[in-house]
Amino acid sequence: MLFCFVAACSSSKKGGNPVVEMRTKYGDIEVELFPKQAPITVAAFLSYIDSGFYDKAAFYRVLRDDEQPTDAPKSELIQGGIWQTNYQLATTIPGIQHESTQKTKILHKNGTISLARGEPGTANTEFFICVGDQPGFDYGGANNPDGQGYAAFGRVIKGMDVVRKIYDAPEVDGVFNPLIYIFKINKL
Repeated sequence: MLFCFVAACSSSKKGGNPVVEMRTKYGDIEVELFPKQAPITVAAFLSYIDSGFYDKAAFYRVLRDDEQPTDAPKSELIQGGIWQTNYQLATTIPGIQHESTQKTKILHKNGTISLARGEPGTANTEFFICVGDQPGFDYGGANNPDGQGYAAFGRVIKGMDVVRKIYDAPEVDGVFNPLIYIFKINKL
């Protein structure tokens, strides 16, 4: 597999930064990416778009504050990628180097997009969008046992109403039922 790990992978820019659009049945979400702060993460995300990995993507997971254990750190988000729709491909894509919020200074505020991961260096195609401010996902935050947080790399600039509609969609035990397919992720 060939990956484009250069921030210049996208020629479409807004304010000097690449912008991508996620098309769903609830509407479109535009996300501005920050390659100067998170060059590795942005380059990887753009390479997954270019490689067609997201052609069978979906939002499949939701975390809502009122549905989490009372003794656990709370979080609110929608999660997407190919884990539920193309698991075999997802497991073959290598993880990327972790760019923590301590390094990037991109905090997990309302609308921030970030890569999901297990251990540092395992993030690949799975991403989430914060609903509300989520400081527990930042470096040193309570939502990750290793204290490294997650790799934030952009922010929703149009379509937070769509993110909210997805967030409110029917789910069973935190899994959207049915899945919310992402028809296309395009570079604008």
